[in-house]
Amino acid sequence: MVDRLANSEANTRRISIVENCFGAAGQPLTIPGRVLIGEGVLTKLCRKKPKARQFFLFNDILVYGNIVIQKKKYNKQHIIPLENVTIDSIQDEGDLRNGWLIKTPTKSFAVYAATATEKSEWMNHINKCVSDLLSKSGKTPSNEHAAVWVPDSEAAVCMRCQKAKFTPVNRRHHCRKCGFVVCGPCSEKRFLLPSQSSKPVRICDFCFELLSAGEMAACQPARSDSYTQCPKSPLNDVSDDEDEDSSD
Repeated sequence: MVDRLANSEANTRRISIVENCFGAAGQPLTIPGRVLIGEGVLTKLCRKKPKARQFFLFNDILVYGNIVIQKKKYNKQHIIPLENVTIDSIQDEGDLRNGWLIKTPTKSFAVYAATATEKSEWMNHINKCVSDLLSKSGKTPSNEHAAVWVPDSEAAVCMRCQKAKFTPVNRRHHCRKCGFVVCGPCSEKRFLLPSQSSKPVRICDFCFELLSAGEMAACQPARSDSYTQCPKSPLNDVSDDEDEDSSD
């Protein structure tokens, strides 16, 4: 089915429409063999609050952006190679329902569909695309992924020291390794995480100690039904950097 669509006029026209919706600021999306599988609005859990984002699933990439005018104009284009993607279902909690994690070595986040059927269709199509890509390339699924950031609203105090209260002056920061919301004094260290940045990034003191000791995997998020799972320091009973993207 995908192979038949790859060089069809209808597919080329659909991709061209998506390109035009992102305008000159977006990257070109038309390449030989690329097929637009589907599209729709999903709620992305951003650090401040959940926000509607337009998503496009191709046979090799996942693209999303901010909605300026529905079906006409989007900005802040993000392109995720599907070869690096793994997804995990999230249990329903309160108003956040029909969700799953999209995890990559560079960035991971939660999204939510309007219905359980829509969630199932998205997850099935993404898994099928990833499986087909890996089968063709002979590569193995990625076993490394960035932490999903805990939303700001989930932490009134630092998730490490459990003492510092967040205020307009005492800002929230996010550890790039575990995704916890932490205060400035608990996240003064920087560490090079090559999959996320070419420069050292902010991490909490606890993760810095683990990484410095060579325990790279000890603070790696693992569970599919929560945003992060990180070994707890003795004072940790849980569970304003720049946002994970410029619009969030």
